Amino acid sequence: MSGASDDLIGAVVAVGGFAIHLATVLRAITRPNRTPAARVAWIAAIMCLPVIGVVAYLFLGETSIGRGRTQRLCDAESRLATPSGAGAKLGDPVAASVSDLCRSINGFGPTAGNRIVLLGDPDAPATEPTRDCDAAIKELIEALDAATEHIHVSFYIWLDDENGGRVADAICAAARRGVTCRVMADALGSRAFIHGPRWRQLREAGVHVLAALEDIPRLGGFALKRVDLRNHRKLVVIDNRIAFCGSQNCADPQFLPKAKYAPWIDILLRCEGPVVRQAQHLFLATWIAETDEDLYGLPAAAPEPEQHRKGVVAQMFGTGPTTYGGLMSDSFVSALYAAGHELIISTPYFVPDEALFRAVCAAPRRGVATTLIVPARNDSALVAAASRSAYSDLLTAGVRLFEYPLGLLHTKTITIDGRIAFVGSANMDRRSLELNFENNLLVFDPGLTATIRQRQLGYLSQSTAVEAETVKAQPFRTRLFGDVVGMASPLL
Repeated sequence: MSGASDDLIGAVVAVGGFAIHLATVLRAITRPNRTPAARVAWIAAIMCLPVIGVVAYLFLGETSIGRGRTQRLCDAESRLATPSGAGAKLGDPVAASVSDLCRSINGFGPTAGNRIVLLGDPDAPATEPTRDCDAAIKELIEALDAATEHIHVSFYIWLDDENGGRVADAICAAARRGVTCRVMADALGSRAFIHGPRWRQLREAGVHVLAALEDIPRLGGFALKRVDLRNHRKLVVIDNRIAFCGSQNCADPQFLPKAKYAPWIDILLRCEGPVVRQAQHLFLATWIAETDEDLYGLPAAAPEPEQHRKGVVAQMFGTGPTTYGGLMSDSFVSALYAAGHELIISTPYFVPDEALFRAVCAAPRRGVATTLIVPARNDSALVAAASRSAYSDLLTAGVRLFEYPLGLLHTKTITIDGRIAFVGSANMDRRSLELNFENNLLVFDPGLTATIRQRQLGYLSQSTAVEAETVKAQPFRTRLFGDVVGMASPLL
């Protein structure tokens, strides 16, 4: 009897395991808003690693911030009036097509009359990139010190180091003099800061603080929610009048948690004019969804933004888990195909989806001088391996590929024909393209684009060209590991 009972239990366990396995495969196949490559990768993982694959899918396979938060975010976005500002008509049909695609994401169109400045030390040589980062933080602090009404801050990583502490001190001082300050830091990226003395200092000074996405995963929905969703945005809005955006986190370039990859090389823009309303909209929608604070009248209560004569045409947009999948990738792809003769890209994490990868490779084949700059050393071994697995195809397509050796090149930029530029928080990797809350700024201005391009050329002047012979000479095990990780990139 004991043997028969054991056989019955074994059969039940086997049938139950098969049912769970089959249900997970079916869910991976039928999940909406997923690329075919991601479906195939997940099915392969589940089939080849039945237990590990199922567990991995339950924790990482589906993007969800919870039905309640999703509904609150959608409500906030719909109730906040879409910023109109000074609308701009783009005479160039190619630029207009890029703008129209980005407008479809949040409804933000191109605005004229903006003053946008690339922050940094104009005297800093290319061999001392940290001076640009420190100078940018200094200008941010000066703007915080001049705030009179409100300060809204959103950072993915905030460290309690010199720069991070100075920014926190400036916000505390503003709160004490009566400025309403709202600070949002990602619960994962800024976890040490949130649990440290600076967070208490902000709260005690009267600053409204929020650890974004802190309750993910949640009880009751734990198994079907990614545990690594992030608010990756970098935004500061002051008095509905000034906005800062770019790749800059609130930290020293030396970035002590990962000092061996330092310095972190970043870019930060200061914006004034109608585009600030768009940055405010992105911040408020996320803040309201997290706190349920009624701030819907704040943008409308502000006076019309100042129009700057001969200003820059610019447009901001943001993506996240609640926007349709692939929209950030679509924005990049549209920009790459808009290039007619030159394309320069810098990104720290190059693990693109298929559409974006094909767009990068197609550019040189249609006569566009295409340059891609990535860090020589990456803080993520998996990302580094996946990136290098693409080197051979990039070089074969004619992409000029360079590795930057002076630190982790964290700047995310694209310049197109010297007249259009992308700057923002989004990397060219699956996490930014499909998972994170991100924000990018699209600029239609030859002057500002030339300035951003000059910064890119500074990186290029210190970088080393990747040669096809070097890639071919890599050991077989290195190529194999990179190709395996590259195949698994839809899961990352």
